[in-house]
Amino acid sequence: MSQRKPVVLVTGASGFVGRHVAPALVREGWAVRRAVRSPEGIDDEVVIESIGPETDWQAALAGVDAVVHLAARVHHKHEEHAVQLYRNVNIAGTLHLARSAAMAGVRQFIFVSTVLVHGRSNDGRAPFSEDDILTPRGLYGMSKAAAEAGLRTLARDSTMKISVIRPPLVYGAGAKGNFALLTRAVSLGLPLPFAEIHNQRAFLAVQNLSSFILRRLTHPDPASNFEIFLVADGEQVSTPEFIERLARASGKKPRLFRMPPELLSSLLGIVGRQDTHDSLIGSLELNVSKAIATGWQPQVSLDEGLRLALSTQGV
Repeated sequence: MSQRKPVVLVTGASGFVGRHVAPALVREGWAVRRAVRSPEGIDDEVVIESIGPETDWQAALAGVDAVVHLAARVHHKHEEHAVQLYRNVNIAGTLHLARSAAMAGVRQFIFVSTVLVHGRSNDGRAPFSEDDILTPRGLYGMSKAAAEAGLRTLARDSTMKISVIRPPLVYGAGAKGNFALLTRAVSLGLPLPFAEIHNQRAFLAVQNLSSFILRRLTHPDPASNFEIFLVADGEQVSTPEFIERLARASGKKPRLFRMPPELLSSLLGIVGRQDTHDSLIGSLELNVSKAIATGWQPQVSLDEGLRLALSTQGV
């Protein structure tokens, strides 16, 4: 008789990270149940049209051993509606799913949060660590911090083991946001004003995030029901070096020119792109020693991760 495969429910399975995590888990012997917003014709998918405090998770959680919760509200164009959406999806939706999972007998719950719970930059300070007092920035960061606090409380009264992962910018094939913008700029040969930037930033290849999630699923901490981890690639580099590495991976020549950081910062503020300033000019260093102490090592290097990100075989 063949041994039953452990079953993991992956929310946000059709998103950028989910499209990498789900196949990685399948390759390692997990039976993956994909929670998606609309049917995709994939085996063992379950349609969850919206995530919130009233979502019915009963069928999706039947027979499930672990949950990897990736789904989240990240951006919303209309700020007047954003607060309620972030609250419903990222906070109340996450905690309702976690409570439902605990009641269904799920043994492990992995919540992918964000490094933004620490703020956008650690300029002039030590690298962020798991024990820092949180100073979240923006609705997204604040909603993730609130969800983490709720999960910590839930863990006190539950036998379900909860792991919180706080990644920096996650890059890979199909990534959006700043990584997609940088990739396009490099591909088009656009000159970029970052040659004078001397920062240090953490990045995370989606393959390395997937491998850490797998590590937590297969090696839970027997002594604790709630753990938080910062995870990043093996190298933390400056923005211009990241662009140079990205250009090398794409076979292009980087076009970086010098602009005083103060002037660049002022220009970004004038055009309303303070978030771009924080994510490209400021430093964001992470102390990942706790993640390494679990026995995990980044699966791919920065250069290999960038090559995979630009490859159709990167998924």
